[in-house]
Amino acid sequence: MYGYLDETMIILIPALLISLWAQTKISSTFNKYSRVHSTKGYTAAEVARMLLNESGLQDISIEQVSGNLTDHYDPRNRVLRLSQSVFHSTSVASIGVAAHEVGHAIQHKESYTPLVLRNTIVPLANIGSNFSWMLFFLGIILGYPSLTTFGILLFSGVVLFQLITLPVEFDASKRAIRILADRSILVNDEVISAKKVLNAAAMTYVAATLMAISQLFRLIALSNRNRD
Repeated sequence: MYGYLDETMIILIPALLISLWAQTKISSTFNKYSRVHSTKGYTAAEVARMLLNESGLQDISIEQVSGNLTDHYDPRNRVLRLSQSVFHSTSVASIGVAAHEVGHAIQHKESYTPLVLRNTIVPLANIGSNFSWMLFFLGIILGYPSLTTFGILLFSGVVLFQLITLPVEFDASKRAIRILADRSILVNDEVISAKKVLNAAAMTYVAATLMAISQLFRLIALSNRNRD
């Protein structure tokens, strides 16, 4: 359904361009600073373990997962997963990424409000992502405006999820940089370099949010056109 082509696709162009730029930016920035190794020589996994232990999160395990930049914290299973390119690396980029995921674990421990809200609406966002467009176009085909409106409302849940994700990601990065600097795990320009990596990663979430908002505007435009 996302591939449906008509003149309303122009609404998506700015968000598409920003998304392409954000993906290029994170790739180039991570690659650049993955070649800059930290003075202390800790691996990303060692840093993650150290920070988790100091935060009273000794029960959270650390696992290596396949893929590139597939790093994430799993609150349900209490597992912090680091990608192959990050786990054993001593680069400032990898250490920054690992600390960011620890930031999410600390958010979970502290019941950080935006994270709690995001986790609460995950089921709604999943339903909206899977069924909103199907219901929307089914409403158009069958001539049921109420079904079309319901599809738009469902997709609004996806937009809400993306909006709430922004403060969650920004806060995790802020925590990561502060901890790395305060503990002197990274020193001097290393902290600045790690911050550049996390800022580039944050832009991918901004781009995803802009894309979701643009898709919502497109749905509204298609709905209004169909009623005229």
